[in-house]
Order: sequence, then C-alpha cells, then structure tokens
Amino acid sequence: MDGNGRWAKKRGLPRTVGHLSGLKSLRKVLLGALKFKVPYLTLYCFSTENWKRPSDEVNYLMGLFAEKIYGEIDFYNQNEIKLLCLGDLSKLGEKIENEILKAEKATANNTKLTLQLAINYGGQNEICDAVNKGIIAGVTQFDPTTLRSFFQHPEVPPVDIIARSAGEMRISNFLLFDSAYAEFVFYDEFWPDWDEKMVEKIINDYDNRVRRFGGTVK
Repeated sequence: MDGNGRWAKKRGLPRTVGHLSGLKSLRKVLLGALKFKVPYLTLYCFSTENWKRPSDEVNYLMGLFAEKIYGEIDFYNQNEIKLLCLGDLSKLGEKIENEILKAEKATANNTKLTLQLAINYGGQNEICDAVNKGIIAGVTQFDPTTLRSFFQHPEVPPVDIIARSAGEMRISNFLLFDSAYAEFVFYDEFWPDWDEKMVEKIINDYDNRVRRFGGTVK
C-alpha cells in the first residue's frame, strides 16, 4: 500500500489526506478481489519500521486503524470478508487492539475472502517469533512445515503473487518466509489510484507467468 504520501504531495495536500484516500482504494481493491474470486489477500498497512515516521503521521494512522477497522464490519459482513490481522498488536495500544480483535470475531464466519491486514508487522520478526514459540513448545528441530505451524495464522497459505505500488521494487521485510516462490509485479500507480482494474491487471500478469517451483517446464 505504498504511495499515499507521495500521492498527496503531488496534489499539494497533506500526507494524511493521502492515507485517507488510500482507505477508499481499499474498498475498491476488495471488491475487485471478490469479483475475481481471490480467496486470500494480505495488505501491508504498517510495518515495524514505520514507527520511524513523524509522530503526528503515526498518530494519525493509529487513529485511522482504531476508527476504520471496526467501522468497516458491516461492509465485511455484507461481502463475506473474513478479517485477520497479522503483527504485534500489543504495541498499538489497548483501544486499537480491542477494536481489531472485535472485528476479527465479528467476521470469523465469512468465507468468500480472507483479508489479512499486516499491522506492526515485520517478516523477520514473524520468523523469530515462530522459532521462539516452537522452542517453548519443546521443538528441537525445525523443518519448514513445523516452523510455519507456529505462525500467527498458519491457515493462510503461502503467497502466490506480491504486487507493489508506487514504483517500489523491494520486498521491505514483507512475508519473507511465505513469499519463497511468489511471483512479483511492480506498478507505478500510487496506492490511492488502485481499483478493480488494477486487481484485474495483477491477475492477468499472474496468469502469464510460468511457475516452476525450482523444476522445469514440461
């Protein structure tokens, strides 16, 4: 979800306006995912490194999370979207954590699309946390399947494709373990400009890829 601030700056607007516009794009992207029957979607909302941003911007984002995540429950339920949050929610504050947990519970029985919001998330931390949980559980030797069983949401399958907005061409600590064989696509459009057509473009680009998983094409 890159480019909210740059989208706003390009229009002479505060960065906060860009973040608000990015939320509007979220609905469009979700409707696109539903239209094309995407079963799982993970969005990188706030990384463990994003705390380095100016405090007023971080506070604004935390306010948006508190207000909008639970506030979108009707939309999620009407469209059969199950909400999961990925990351260390304890650092977001009790109010935001409670709103997120309530939203997860309220949408738990929805089945058309599982939406995973990565908030205060880092791929390296995800792997370290899983190892630590495994050690506490008595695991002395890990293989990929065992390690993954200690992830926060192991029921969500590994990634098929990672699409990045705003011309950024790096992984930025996102789903490091689960992106082992993911396809990557990069687009210049800022996140607030994403919509259903962008979802269609991603799917078309994915369909044109040949996934070999280390093997050869017969």
